[in-house]
Amino acid sequence: MKISWGPVLLAAIAACVIGYSLLKNYVFDPRAGFFLGVKTGLNQVVPVPSWLGAMRVHVAFACLAAASGALNFSSRLRRRSFKLHRANGYAYLISILAVSLTSGYLAPYATGGKWVSIPFNLLNIAWPALAVISIRHARQGRYMAHREWMLRSYVFCFTNSCIHFFAFVLYRGAGLPYEASYIAGVYASIAFLAAAAELFIRLRRSSVNGGALPGA
Repeated sequence: MKISWGPVLLAAIAACVIGYSLLKNYVFDPRAGFFLGVKTGLNQVVPVPSWLGAMRVHVAFACLAAASGALNFSSRLRRRSFKLHRANGYAYLISILAVSLTSGYLAPYATGGKWVSIPFNLLNIAWPALAVISIRHARQGRYMAHREWMLRSYVFCFTNSCIHFFAFVLYRGAGLPYEASYIAGVYASIAFLAAAAELFIRLRRSSVNGGALPGA
């Protein structure tokens, strides 16, 4: 039986990101000591108890979104149970809405102040909108467009991981202040993920008749 390695690789990446996020936020640093310690450029004091509560909800739903989104790229799931695929798709939408809502609360306290809170709030609008567009295509029977728009949405499940990767490289590698590293990481991550999705879609269109994504 031929294996579609695209969904397998995507699931592996999602599993690593989910595992790291859960361990970091619930086991190794449940009170976000380092992250709170480097917050600068804020116009208000962080209300730590409510901030931590919102952050934990934010992380939990982000992990659910990453898991449900990865599962729905499986062609086997779609073939065996379209109803489950559809229900899982709505679970993904609900999860990213929860992530966006909690992010809206967290954004004013983001490291870097307004330079970070503005792109975060814009992403909180764009991310669910991309998923809604994808679902609309599916309901109208345009399944290839559905999968492409879902990929455009799904890549932003990895925003936080990419931000911390870029920030770490700039902070530890280039020696920039953490605030500047984090701000640059936010913009770099959004641009990188959006570009990666578009590049993948265009490469797949040119190599596969009909432009289906791996596993389609």
